[in-house]
Amino acid sequence: MIHQKPIPLLFITLIASLGGLLFGFDMAVISGVLPLVKQQFSLTAGEEGWFVSSALLGCIIGVVCSGEMSDRWGRKKPLFLAASLFIVSALGCALAPDLASVIVFRILGGVGIGIASSVVPLYISEIAPADRRGRLVTYYQFAVTLGILLAYLSNAALLGDRVIAQLPIWSESKFVSELWRLMLGIGVLPAILFFVGLLFVPESPRWLLQHKKIKDLKSAAEKSGRDPSLTNTSVDAMSAEAGIGGHYKDLFAPPMRKALLIGILLPVFSQFSGINAIIYYGPTILGNAGISLSNSLLSQIIFGAANMFFTLFAIWKVDQWGRRPLYLWGTAGAAVSLLATGFCFYIGAVSSVWLLLCVLLFLACFACSIGPLKFVVASEIFPSAIRGRALALSVTIMWVADTAVGQITPILLHKLGNAGTFWVFALFCVAAFVMVYRLLPETKGKSLEEIEADWKSTAGRRH
Repeated sequence: MIHQKPIPLLFITLIASLGGLLFGFDMAVISGVLPLVKQQFSLTAGEEGWFVSSALLGCIIGVVCSGEMSDRWGRKKPLFLAASLFIVSALGCALAPDLASVIVFRILGGVGIGIASSVVPLYISEIAPADRRGRLVTYYQFAVTLGILLAYLSNAALLGDRVIAQLPIWSESKFVSELWRLMLGIGVLPAILFFVGLLFVPESPRWLLQHKKIKDLKSAAEKSGRDPSLTNTSVDAMSAEAGIGGHYKDLFAPPMRKALLIGILLPVFSQFSGINAIIYYGPTILGNAGISLSNSLLSQIIFGAANMFFTLFAIWKVDQWGRRPLYLWGTAGAAVSLLATGFCFYIGAVSSVWLLLCVLLFLACFACSIGPLKFVVASEIFPSAIRGRALALSVTIMWVADTAVGQITPILLHKLGNAGTFWVFALFCVAAFVMVYRLLPETKGKSLEEIEADWKSTAGRRH
């Protein structure tokens, strides 16, 4: 019998996390594209919001479908679909003849993002050992922040260096006269890498076991080189919990109601924390404060780098400190920093170092807690029979909230100004702190089966 060479668990995690990199890239690239498109097409505030949130509509469609797909087809096939949609979207946005067509391709890309945003953390949580699960799932959020930073860097490079216009092949190209097309089209490169990488990773062992594919389960374990790392617990332990036929109604059973509430509230508070106001509308906000487009894009690069590097702290500490302490410190710090950011705008200190420091403090708090931990918690608190559908529901709520933020942020900026907008987001961070303090249990170091058993025993004691 020929044994294939094992694939390191970290490599599998990094390949899966490329879905997060594409998520972050698409989410952030729009910050540089938006001012150019707004100028070229004279967009109103409502049209501006629709252009930004059109991809988010696709995200909602994708994530709604992802639960059913991942529970029926496995985790890999939906990821292949997501990668294909990323490729089509990037090429379509670069080559589409008009703005309406660009929006259609952005919606298609959004479907891919929606699928990946649900299935990637689900997949990683199921291949990870209990004592490393928080860290490995957080790699997904790290990839999101890396994608955001790469989008900022590519935007700034394209806007700041017009050497492309000097090349004969591009001299008459729309990529020169409509540079935003190239900004969107560059995403095809990581999308292709994601598609190719998926060819080398195994299927989720928990899904294989749930669907009684024992032969394939052994092959996946052999491919990883370590059965315990793939299964978290023994096959017998997982078999006791596995079963086909989970339904959404199971989430409303007494043992799962608290988990469902947590899975809904965490993504809502994450999106209304203000992070997307900075990502989507950073140049607009700084432009309103009198800072030029080129300088605001430089600030975005600083923000993106800080967001990425602070996420490393979560990777380092999430399995040592636990989920609750990081969440509590992060939400408290985010609220304080947002209040301070609003105050800087209120007193007109927009060109001082204090505004930059306040935003960096917020990014530090978000990146080491609110940002990554919503995926960590949501991927581990639901029972195995319905984990795919449950996580899809949680991420659907996240994208609905994200769409709302994309629509209302221009309105808030217009009605309340920069200061009032950031103060509104600070209130949501205060609410998140209260919710986490009252509801969120600690799950570090526990297997997925132990977490599920804890919910059942807690419900049993109440009744």
